[in-house]
Amino acid sequence: MTPTAGLSGNQKRKMKSASRLYAVQALFQMEHSSQSYDTVKVEFLNHRFGATYDGEEMIDGDIRHFSQVLETAVNDQAAIDQMTDRALVAKWPIARIDPTLRALFRAAGAELRDQDTPPKVVITEYVDVARAFFEGSDEPKFVNAVLDHMAREARPEAF
Repeated sequence: MTPTAGLSGNQKRKMKSASRLYAVQALFQMEHSSQSYDTVKVEFLNHRFGATYDGEEMIDGDIRHFSQVLETAVNDQAAIDQMTDRALVAKWPIARIDPTLRALFRAAGAELRDQDTPPKVVITEYVDVARAFFEGSDEPKFVNAVLDHMAREARPEAF
């Protein structure tokens, strides 16, 4: 886990992007395994950031950003889920969608509630996360549409 001081802007952006992917994975794991926030956060920080899978080293995530997204997604889950439900088609409430997408919408919703990142950046970043999980499918387009709706509700002044 590398501190971000002294890193290039590009490296910091990559670490922030990685932290978003890790946050989605952590939220999925919490729901799937019923593990606590603290347990999952420690596991990710100690074992997932910078780990090597199939001979390929994963990039370190931005610890502060990962922690902030995860904590907001957990603490504000009900409000984020309600915002997501309003963005989904009425017959597809958040409880009925794929658990990976549910985790993604919660992480993105957490960032949209925060004023630090422009909504269009949040949308782009999480559509990229969707592409990583759903390569060659229509899910990224679906994610884009839902996040656009969520962003316009959460931060209308940005549009």
